[in-house]
Amino acid sequence: MPKRILIIDDSPIVRNLHAIMLKSAGFFTEDAENGFDALEKAMKSDFDLMIVDINMPKMDGFEFCREMRRNDKYRDIPLLIVSTESEAEDKMKGFKAGANLYLVKPVKPNDLIENVNLLLSGD
Repeated sequence: MPKRILIIDDSPIVRNLHAIMLKSAGFFTEDAENGFDALEKAMKSDFDLMIVDINMPKMDGFEFCREMRRNDKYRDIPLLIVSTESEAEDKMKGFKAGANLYLVKPVKPNDLIENVNLLLSGD
């Protein structure tokens, strides 16, 4: 059964691009346009990994990561932040919020797939 990945980004273009990359590597994807939408989907389905943008309306990626780490169901799920924010301070904030890895957009397809596989290799 393919691993299930939730892609959380307010940009439909980015969501579609990441979905195409991941589906080509054999993953099943679902997407959400912000943290609140993602929380709702996470409570209804099981995911193996989540890819999270930082800058989103309603609930940003940092708060979403903190919520996942407080949730028993998803406390240990791999969280991959993919953001345009490239400062060391942003990366540190992401790790403190609970992210396992932080990549800067735009992400090359091979880099995304390799890092997703790396994070899922602990299963």
